[in-house]
Amino acid sequence: MKNIFSVKDKVVLITGATRGLGFHLAQGFAQAGALVVVNGTRQEGVEEAVTALSKENPSVRGFRFNVTDREAVVQAVETIEKECGPIDVLVNNAGIHRRAPLEEMSLPDWDAVITTNLTSVFVTAQAVAKHMIHRKTGTIINITSLNAEMARPSIANYCAAKGGLKMLTKSMATEWGKYGIRTNAIGPGYFETDLTKVLQDDKEFDSWVKKEVPLARWGRPEELVGAAIFLASGAASYINGHTIYVDGGWQACL
Repeated sequence: MKNIFSVKDKVVLITGATRGLGFHLAQGFAQAGALVVVNGTRQEGVEEAVTALSKENPSVRGFRFNVTDREAVVQAVETIEKECGPIDVLVNNAGIHRRAPLEEMSLPDWDAVITTNLTSVFVTAQAVAKHMIHRKTGTIINITSLNAEMARPSIANYCAAKGGLKMLTKSMATEWGKYGIRTNAIGPGYFETDLTKVLQDDKEFDSWVKKEVPLARWGRPEELVGAAIFLASGAASYINGHTIYVDGGWQACL
C-alpha cells in the first residue's frame, strides 16, 4: 500500500534552519528521506547544520543567503533548482524578535521584524512559486505563530507580522491554487527554542505558560515535525489555505 504520508526524495527548502524550530524541521524531513536544503545567514552555521543533519541523510545541502535580500533569494533559488532539483516544498521558517513596549518601540525594530517575518516570506515564496507554477505543482508551508491570533505586551511588531502572514498564507492559497500549489501554515505555541530562552528563564513567565497551556508544559521542537510532514505529503492533497496550530491546546480554553 502506498504511504500517503511519504516525503521521500522530495526537495525541501527550509529557511532559517540552522537552529531552533527550523533545524528540528530539517532534521525531521531528513529522517523521512527528503532531500533537505538548509538556509541560514551565517556560513559557519549553515556548515554546522549540514554536518549534523548529514548523519540523518547524506543528501542534505546548505545555502547561505539572507531572506531579506531579494536579489540573493532569487539567485539562491535558481542555483538550488539547478544543483539540487526542482523545489517540491518550501518551508518559510526564518524569523526574529525585537521586544519593546509599543509606545517605546523604535521604527528600526518594527521594520526589522516586519521585513524578516513577513516581507521575506513574500519574496522567497514568489521566487520559488515561479518555478512551481511552471511545473503545476508544489507545496508551501509558512511558519506563523500563536501570536497571529493572540497578542501580548512588548511584541506588537511580531504579532503584526505573524497576523499578516496568516492572511498572506490565505492569499497564496487563493491565487496559486489554480497552479496546483498548496499553501498552508503552522502556528506554534510556546516552544523551547533559542528565540524563547529569555522567556523560559523568566520564572514568572514560565509558570504562566505552564498554567495556561492545557498540557501544562512548553512544546518540544520535535513536536512540530509531524504537522510539517503531514502538510508536505499527499495526505494533505486537498488542504489549502489553513493554519494548523500546534499549541498544546492553548486556544481551546479561556
